[in-house]
Amino acid sequence: MEYIKKNLGSYNIHLIKNDNFKGIIVKVLFKEKIKKENITIRNFLTSLLVYSSKNYNTKRKMEIERENLYDAGIYSESGRIGNYLSTSISLSVLNDNYTEKGNFEKALKFFSEVILNPNVSDFAFDEKTFNIIMNDVALKLTSVKENKASYSVIRCLEESFKDSPIGYRGVGYLEDLKKITKENLLDYYNYMLKNDDMDIFVIGDIDILEMDKSIRKYFKSRKYKKREEDFIIEHKKKRLIPKKIIEKDNSNQSKLVLAYKLMNLTDFERNYVLSLYNIILGGGPDSKLFKDVREKNSLCYTIGTNISKLDNLMLLRAGITRNNYEKTLKLINKNVKNMSKGKFSLEDINSAVEMYSSSLKTIVESEEELIGTYYIMDLLKTDPIDKRLEKMKEVTKEDIINLSKKVKLETIYMLEGVK
Repeated sequence: MEYIKKNLGSYNIHLIKNDNFKGIIVKVLFKEKIKKENITIRNFLTSLLVYSSKNYNTKRKMEIERENLYDAGIYSESGRIGNYLSTSISLSVLNDNYTEKGNFEKALKFFSEVILNPNVSDFAFDEKTFNIIMNDVALKLTSVKENKASYSVIRCLEESFKDSPIGYRGVGYLEDLKKITKENLLDYYNYMLKNDDMDIFVIGDIDILEMDKSIRKYFKSRKYKKREEDFIIEHKKKRLIPKKIIEKDNSNQSKLVLAYKLMNLTDFERNYVLSLYNIILGGGPDSKLFKDVREKNSLCYTIGTNISKLDNLMLLRAGITRNNYEKTLKLINKNVKNMSKGKFSLEDINSAVEMYSSSLKTIVESEEELIGTYYIMDLLKTDPIDKRLEKMKEVTKEDIINLSKKVKLETIYMLEGVK
C-alpha cells in the first residue's frame, strides 16, 4: 500500500494505491468551522446534490447514467468532526480492469458534474428537486424520537453540553429547515465551494501519476484561505455532582445514557491508553460492564461504552427496565471506580490489545475505513497504521489507572419506558 498527499493550495489530493480492491473510491470532503444554524442547511444540501444535476436533472436520469457506468455509486453524508462540520460526497466504481477502458474517466467526469454543476436555474435550485428533499428532511426531523436509542443519546448530549458543538443535533432542526429557500440554499452552496477546507481522497489499484492528472482535470483550483485547525474540543470545567435527568416515554424498554468528560488527556493517552481503557471497561464482548451488569446480575438487555477522541467524551449506554435503574447505576459506578483502583488484570490488557489488533486488520480490509483513517491521521498528525500496534503494546497498567482518574461523570440521563 502506498499513500501520497499533494497540497495544491486550494485543496489536498490524497492518493492511496492498494491492489487488494477491485473498485476505486473517490471521496471529496468539505469542512467548515461548525455553526449550529448551518447544520440543517448543510444536511439539506448534501442530500440535494446527489439527487440530480444540471445535465442529469431527474433522479431517473441519474440512475440511468450510474447503470451505464457499471452500477457506479454516488452517495453523500454530513456530520461533525470535533469543532467542524464535515460533508463527504463519494464515487464508488469498478476498476477499468473489470469493466472497460475509459469507464473510470467517464465516472469521474459524471461525479464532478454532480458536485460542481448542480441543478440550478434563475439563481436558485430546481424547485421540484428542492421540494422533494424538503419533504425528506422534514420527515427525518419529525421522526427523530422513533429511534429510542439514538434519541436518548441526543437528549443526553443536549443536556450535558448546551453551549458546545457536542450538544448540537446532528440531524438538524425543524425551525432552521423552515428558513431554507431555493435561493439561500444556492448562496450557501457557493459559500461552501469558496470557503470550505477541501480534501479529495482516491483509493484503489491506481496509477498515482495518472490519477493525479485526472483529479486536477475535473476539480480545478480555487481561491481559498485555509483556517486554523482546532478540531479537538477540550473541557475546562467538570461537574462536582452529576446532572440527573429522567424523561418519560411510552416504549417498553428504558434507555440509560451516561456522559463522561475526559479531562486533560495527553496525545498518548488519547490515541492509545483511552482505547484500551474503553475496551476493558465496556467496549468489548469480554468487558467488565458486560460481564458484571448484564451476565452476572442480569440488570440490562444491552450495555457498552464508546469514545469520541475529538470530543474528549465517553458515552455509556444501557437498555434496562425502569425498576432496575438504581441497581444498574450503582453497579456501573462501581465498575468505573474499580478501573481507577486497578481492579483489572494484565490478561485484561493483553486481550484488549488483541482486540485492538483485530480492529486494525478490519481497517486495512475496507476502502472506507482506510480513507477515514488517513483523513484523521492528516488532521491530527497521528501515527501511521503500521506503527499503532507497536505503540499500543507500550501502554502499562499504570497508564490505564492514571487515565481512569481523568474520566469524569457529567450527566446521567434516562428515557424511562413503561416497564
